[in-house]
Amino acid sequence: MKNEFKVIANLIEKDTRVLDVGCADGTLMKFLKDNKNIDIRGLELSKDKVQECIAKGLTVIEGNAEKDLTQFPDKSFDYVVLSQTLQAFLNPELVISELLRVGKKAIVTIPNFGYWKVRLHLLTKGTMPITKALPDQWYNTPNLHMCTIKDFVHFVKSRNFKIFKSLALNEKNVSLINDTNLGFKNLFADLGIFLIEK
Repeated sequence: MKNEFKVIANLIEKDTRVLDVGCADGTLMKFLKDNKNIDIRGLELSKDKVQECIAKGLTVIEGNAEKDLTQFPDKSFDYVVLSQTLQAFLNPELVISELLRVGKKAIVTIPNFGYWKVRLHLLTKGTMPITKALPDQWYNTPNLHMCTIKDFVHFVKSRNFKIFKSLALNEKNVSLINDTNLGFKNLFADLGIFLIEK
């Protein structure tokens, strides 16, 4: 299991209700269900991925978060997870608002466009960077709204959402992000993981 998923799993309390938005093949869902007694549901755009999840005995519906989160009642989940998908939405602000309406808390992970390898690639090669967290070419990437850890922190604060925990992930290293090290973490982490609440 990816290190990112282990970090997410550690943020989620046992015996809670969780919605995994953009759950892909259900790897995180299966882990949470098996190891933390989580009542988990998934929402996934890809019909093939939905079938993979169902084959694993997971409860997943096919849908687009930008349109289909509206079908869930307010605060119907303790946590809503959105892993490395925010940048692919036409309206990320709407999606964050919906996550925080549907869930008491949201866990959002973002690939960090401020990571030093991304900056260096852009500076030296003059082309859009390709990294582990950003594996696609500019013309076939699903990413529409790239952001940095710093961008996301500023966005959350500007909307008066609460940040319970901000974590920087780089390879296997996980560290806390705070106001004093934000610039440093923005440079040296390739993923940001945030636990937020309205």
